[in-house]
Amino acid sequence: MAPIAAGDVIPDGILSYLDENDQLQKVSVHSLAAGKKVVLFGVPGAFTPTCSMKHVPGFIEKAEELKSKGVDEILCISVNDPFVMKAWEQTYPENKDVKFLADGSATYTVALNFELDLSEKGLGIRSRRFALLVDDLKVRVANVESGGEFTVSGADEIFKALSICMSAIFTYSLLLGCT
Repeated sequence: MAPIAAGDVIPDGILSYLDENDQLQKVSVHSLAAGKKVVLFGVPGAFTPTCSMKHVPGFIEKAEELKSKGVDEILCISVNDPFVMKAWEQTYPENKDVKFLADGSATYTVALNFELDLSEKGLGIRSRRFALLVDDLKVRVANVESGGEFTVSGADEIFKALSICMSAIFTYSLLLGCT
């Protein structure tokens, strides 16, 4: 199976999180993304250096700008349990917009075909670093890293893609005489 790509419909899957009362909640990806513009980004692991110091902070810092371009939800998933994801989320007290979701058994990561086998490093199956721009369940942009890189899956790259999309829509509407 090929990895999810632009033009594909994202598969449904169940992710989990702990609510404000530390109760386990399960949520379907389709329920979070249907009828919305969503950024779904994945990281190899909570508390890892690049994920904690670059990837997540970039989305937290750019959240308002992404929302100004029409993004309804920003979802971070990792192959960790919901307890770890909540503890990680709490290290970002300034965060109001990024939802941290657990894919503890990598089921959703495998459905996207983004799994990364880090067993040789003692980490088991993890996720490739990625960022998807999804509009009503359809992938518009799929930025997927190879290996441990961090070059295309950050908030800046998604923001650029959104700006290009918005510019293209505006230009197209002008060509059609719609203003």
